[in-house]
Amino acid sequence: MAARGRTPDRDLPAAEMGVVQPEGSSSPIPEATLARLPVYMRSLVEMADEGIGTVSSRQVAELAGVNAAKVRKDLSHLGAHGKRGVGYDVDRLLAEIGGALGGSLTPVVIVGAGNLGRALSRYDGFMAGGFPVAAIVDSDRSLEGREISGVPITHVDQMDEVVCATGCRLGIVATPAHAAQEAVDRLVAAGLRSILNFAPAVVSVPPEVQLRKVDLATELQILGYYEHVRTSSGDSEQAAG
Repeated sequence: MAARGRTPDRDLPAAEMGVVQPEGSSSPIPEATLARLPVYMRSLVEMADEGIGTVSSRQVAELAGVNAAKVRKDLSHLGAHGKRGVGYDVDRLLAEIGGALGGSLTPVVIVGAGNLGRALSRYDGFMAGGFPVAAIVDSDRSLEGREISGVPITHVDQMDEVVCATGCRLGIVATPAHAAQEAVDRLVAAGLRSILNFAPAVVSVPPEVQLRKVDLATELQILGYYEHVRTSSGDSEQAAG
C-alpha cells in the first residue's frame, strides 16, 4: 500500500498521462509528443552531422517512424513552423527541441552498482542525450572508491553530499526489487524530483516527484506472449493445411 500523500508507480501509456507544462511556457506539451521529441532530435543530429541544412516534415517522419502530419503537429507545440516548399531549418529546430527538453546538460545519479547499474553507467547514449552520469551510489561498502567509466562509486549514506557536489538533477534506480523503495526515498530526500525506476518493484513517491518506470522483464513477457500467439497461429495453419 502506498503511503498517504504519495503517488504509486504507474506504467501508463504516454498518451494517457496528460500533458507537461514546460517551465516558462504557457503552452503545455502532451506527453505523447514529449516522448517523440528525443526521436526527432536524434534524427536531426544525424542530418546536421551530414551537413543537411533544411528538412521537411516528411523526411523527419520517415526517420522517426511516424507520419508527417504528426511531426508537424508535434513541432507546432514548440512554436516551430516550417516554410512551405522549404521545410525546417535543422539547427534552429534542434535548438527548439533541445530547449523544450531541458536545454543544457542534466547530471544523473545512478543508485545501484550491480550488473544493471554498471551497464547503465557505461551507456554512451545518456551523455549523447545530454544526461551525463555524474555519480554512482551503492550500499555495498566494498565497492566504495571503485570507478565505472571514470565515475567513482560512493556509499549510499553519502547520497545527499554527492548529489549536492555533482549537481545531479535526475536519479536512476537500478537496485534489486527489495531495495528500490529505500533508494527512491533517499533520492527524494536528497532533493531530486525526477526519477527513472529500472527496479522490478512498485514504489511510491510524493505528488511533486515525476516517476517513470522501465520494467525490462515485463516487456520481454509481453513480447513472449505475442511470440506464443504467432507460433500457435502458424502451427494451427499447418495443421489445417
